[in-house]
Amino acid sequence: MTAGGIDKAGMPSHVAIILDGNGRWAERRGLPRAMGHKKGCETLEQIVEDCARIGLDYLTVYGFSTENWKRSKEEVGALMGLFRLYMRKLVKVANENNVRCRMIGERSRFDLDIQEGIEFLEGQTAGNTGMTFVFAVNYGSRDEIVRAVRAYARDIVRGQKGEEDIEALTEDAFAGYLDTAGMPDPDLVIRTSGEFRLSNYLLWQCAYAEYYITPVLWPDFTKDELMKAIESYRSRDRRFGGRNEADDTLKSG
Repeated sequence: MTAGGIDKAGMPSHVAIILDGNGRWAERRGLPRAMGHKKGCETLEQIVEDCARIGLDYLTVYGFSTENWKRSKEEVGALMGLFRLYMRKLVKVANENNVRCRMIGERSRFDLDIQEGIEFLEGQTAGNTGMTFVFAVNYGSRDEIVRAVRAYARDIVRGQKGEEDIEALTEDAFAGYLDTAGMPDPDLVIRTSGEFRLSNYLLWQCAYAEYYITPVLWPDFTKDELMKAIESYRSRDRRFGGRNEADDTLKSG
């Protein structure tokens, strides 16, 4: 079975990307960092289209972390301006490609118009039935897990759950309190710019994901680079902590 001419056999269902390298891309060209973020947004538009066309079910990208507020006032301001612009542009891109958009992260810190823009984007694409595009903004995995624990504790206090449920809590039940509730975990995590770290991204959800690190800076990331990552994923043997015959052979030898 193919989608857009791509063989779907062994394809990941959910790809998560850490978009890294916008600032370095700009600095290497003698441009303001804001220009790197602008080019990165343009790259993201194209990659959303590419992922939808090759038949991914979910694409999740790390757009703005809880730690990114520590950047300079000028850079944060430029990023907020890009959010305002590209949330509106994404409505068109998403609807043209039957993509449903969903935001994760703590959105209350954003200005009201940005919060309204997020709601507008989600509402305008809610009826689409193709790929789900998830944009992590003001997101940090530790923050997400703490918020989930607080929500579960509130349910206990309010009597929506009995005290016996404290010991009965399962991984699946806890996952329902995370920002990604109802979504499958990522199969493949791609990080651009050659950095080997997760940067507080989907720590719970990526426990058994495969990782692909590329030196390509995000603004230069293309469909060809995406397919390299997917082909690497296809070549791997996912065991989810289990064993295979090769493991047993090594141990017995």
